[in-house]
Amino acid sequence: MGLPRFARPKEGDGESSPNLYVANCGPAVGLSYDTIASAFSSFGEIKGVYAADESGARVIVSFLESGSADSAFKALNGRPCPHLGGRSLHIRHSVLQPQSSIVHHTVPVALMASDLNIPGLYLFHDFITAEEEKELLLAVDNRPWKSLSKRRVQHYGYEFCYDTKNVDTKQHLGALPSFVSSILKRVSSSPDINDHANLVLDQLTVNEYQPGVGLSPHIDTHSAFEGSIFSLSLAGPCIMEFRRYTSGSWVRNITSNTDGQIENPDSCTELSRKAIYLPPRSMLLISGEARYAWQHYIPHHKIDNVKGTMIRRSSRRVSFTFRKVRTGPCQCEFPQYCDSQSDR
Repeated sequence: MGLPRFARPKEGDGESSPNLYVANCGPAVGLSYDTIASAFSSFGEIKGVYAADESGARVIVSFLESGSADSAFKALNGRPCPHLGGRSLHIRHSVLQPQSSIVHHTVPVALMASDLNIPGLYLFHDFITAEEEKELLLAVDNRPWKSLSKRRVQHYGYEFCYDTKNVDTKQHLGALPSFVSSILKRVSSSPDINDHANLVLDQLTVNEYQPGVGLSPHIDTHSAFEGSIFSLSLAGPCIMEFRRYTSGSWVRNITSNTDGQIENPDSCTELSRKAIYLPPRSMLLISGEARYAWQHYIPHHKIDNVKGTMIRRSSRRVSFTFRKVRTGPCQCEFPQYCDSQSDR
């Protein structure tokens, strides 16, 4: 079961709440939950200290009695707390949301793809060096970016059309840029990649993510790209989650997210969720079942919990995603997730 969820109380309800929303307080500013609980315990018995959001700088302090919360509020709001290094706290009363409105998402995060047991998913750590990473970032920063609603992108080879959720094979942008030649050569010559190395990759999308910005759940459109997908992570880490849903009306009710990729409708029944940590300079290979039947997405977090360690996302994360443009209909073994086979 996940942690409780709290919200600001309605007008007139706040003073009776035993829960306090405390800003400028949490792991992101160097304060552990135990330290926070100890500082507030002088006002009454503490039920728990919880993260208020993904920032790591705001917490919920939950008292057993409302009077204790009132005393702490009056003593500490807007004032330096001597038990927390003199840090000034910004406090509001908070209320527990009804249990029925809470959706708990607790997915253990793996460090190795083999731990997920998803066929066709592989992760190669330190696929490039730190120096190569710097050179790649410099190369794309010297090229023009296209701004989407929440991130910036660059397309090479073919442009992904977010309106049509596909690529226009008649609009070839040219060969992939020379600054990725060494990456393509490494992919084709790596003994660990085996059969996937024979795929001639001709499309590259570069994405830049700011802290807290993720990617909506989707499966890359079957009819747009064939075979394996390679995604190189640069500059910052993130967690990528994979979901597989049962079939049924999945394809018939197909929808798309703001990035134009396939999403699941609300009518889908979730079957499995798994997550993996992607460090900088790692290469993720998504093939077979992982590519055609599992959604992948990046949670919209500023701080990720990896094996009990809170890891703050860096000022930017840049991904290089290499794909092969499909020239005919998809004939994959997963028709329930395939737009090419949806009418059969």
